[in-house]
Amino acid sequence: MVTQEKQLIFIHGTMGVGKSTVCAELQKQLTPSVYLDGDWCWKMEPFCPTEADKDMVIDNITYLLRNFLRHTSLRYVIFGWVMHEERIVQEVLDRLPDCSFDLHIFTLTCTEQALRQRLQLDVEQGVRQEDVIARSLPRLALYQPMPYTKIDVSERSAAQAAEQIAALVRATE
Repeated sequence: MVTQEKQLIFIHGTMGVGKSTVCAELQKQLTPSVYLDGDWCWKMEPFCPTEADKDMVIDNITYLLRNFLRHTSLRYVIFGWVMHEERIVQEVLDRLPDCSFDLHIFTLTCTEQALRQRLQLDVEQGVRQEDVIARSLPRLALYQPMPYTKIDVSERSAAQAAEQIAALVRATE
């Protein structure tokens, strides 16, 4: 049984920056852990979310986060999602007032060129639609003013980024 304070780790950044891959690597490095990808709570077809849908998704995410945070065998709860506005981060946190945890928030960033290359590769591999490039590139700038630790992944592998994040988390425990 784990008795130390839970560590809630948010990894956010624009579409295609590498959140899912970094989170999967981080889960291997910080154990015992669980990784929740916010997109899993958001897979609707067709995807044209209403305000009611957005509220439901936040409810689903916080329900899962709360259960993971309360689970006695987990120490690290890793959550990756776009969260391109500060209000989204706050809305998730505001719905967890009954949970005790140390919070770590990391923003994955990269150059526009690196993001374009990653997204283009995803498009070529059929992972994403081509319109994602035009939607994701402008969002890079939205993360810069946010007051969280920035991890530039332009020339860093997912494993290297995860190592850096794991070291920063461990340094505060």
